Amino acid sequence: MLPSRVSVVVAGGGPAGYMAAIAAAEAGATDILILEATPEPLHKVLISGGGRCNVTHACWDPRALVGHYPRGGQALRGPFSRFATGDTVAWFGARGLELVEEADGRLFPRSNRSSSVVDTLRRSARQAGVRSMEGQALQAVTALASGGFRLSLRGGGELLSDRLVLATGSHPSGLRIAASLGHGRVAPVPSLFTLALAPHPLAALAGVAVDPVLLELEPPSPAAQPPSGRRQERHRQQGPLLITHWGFSGPATLRLTAFAARDLRAWGYRATLRVDWTAGLSANDLEARLAAARVEQARRQLGSVRPWPALSRRLWVHLLEASGVEPSLRWADLGRAQQRTLVQALRESRYAIGGRGPFGEEFVTAGGIPLGEVNLATMESRLQAGLFLVGELLDVDGVTGGFNFQHCWSSGWLAGQALAAASPTAA
Repeated sequence: MLPSRVSVVVAGGGPAGYMAAIAAAEAGATDILILEATPEPLHKVLISGGGRCNVTHACWDPRALVGHYPRGGQALRGPFSRFATGDTVAWFGARGLELVEEADGRLFPRSNRSSSVVDTLRRSARQAGVRSMEGQALQAVTALASGGFRLSLRGGGELLSDRLVLATGSHPSGLRIAASLGHGRVAPVPSLFTLALAPHPLAALAGVAVDPVLLELEPPSPAAQPPSGRRQERHRQQGPLLITHWGFSGPATLRLTAFAARDLRAWGYRATLRVDWTAGLSANDLEARLAAARVEQARRQLGSVRPWPALSRRLWVHLLEASGVEPSLRWADLGRAQQRTLVQALRESRYAIGGRGPFGEEFVTAGGIPLGEVNLATMESRLQAGLFLVGELLDVDGVTGGFNFQHCWSSGWLAGQALAAASPTAA
């Protein structure tokens, strides 16, 4: 049954909400209730990472960690100095969940199952005395003049709480409720998505991975201006790229779109992508490699000898043909003009972006409650006493799921400490 009054209500049974509730209870706060709108709390944790859950990322220095957040940036240094990656690993380890680092820095549970993360959080909540109710959606909140809040639930239920934690993720209901309590919002836009090419000259190369490449976005026109008069940023990223049947994916693409999310939205997801397949070789260095191949591989065909071994043969043949150079041509017969054309193709291929890839909706959004409206030492609202804001509700997003989860763990833990410190029942 729904209680009539609760000391602390956490609206949202996701990673940030569960961390806030557990941290508060373990630090001495009592009478904590999690309200989850869906029948299944922590569902996003369960389906993340292909069912494995990238809990966090092996970036141990808070000064380096903040560089992986397109929105949030330096503002997060304070929170991460108190609870960052190492603290997350230790926190889960103390509760019986060992995290294992993979070659790319992602940290997964040793079981390789996201259900292990969910089980750890739910068991820890129960052991700490946290109650949870599923299928209870927060509809409206009224701040009381005497302190605390009146919470109205979908379906007609109502209860009072002394303090409220909004941990509703990117769901619009959280932003609406926060706005009713005086908060502004940064309009959400998609972030961390793949790119569709139109036309797609590389479609036949779907499945080819190239590592590393250098990517740079060029606006659809010189007159294109960033939103709200912001200074035009130069969006560049280097790393692995995957060619797909619709365009480009892979870590370099996702990181590029994360940092360029607002500009891409302003451009209608139309722009030019410059790809340096050499990942930064100078024109002179590349000329020298091709000139050496003309001598050393004189009798062999261009299509059978790549300028460097790591270059995909399929991609090399495509670039030859796109440059008007027959792959069957012998290296000794490669003309100077053809060589210059190949250098251009390898260093400055350009592709028209025709929109987001088909799976863009499955990643994250950029936007939410402005960080300036929150005391980041406690995650309490600067505008409404007793209101705490955590997780993806805030205008923070990371370049991979592990970084987004890390912000949830950090902001939830900080809110939990502050809730416990303000609790009259805390030791």
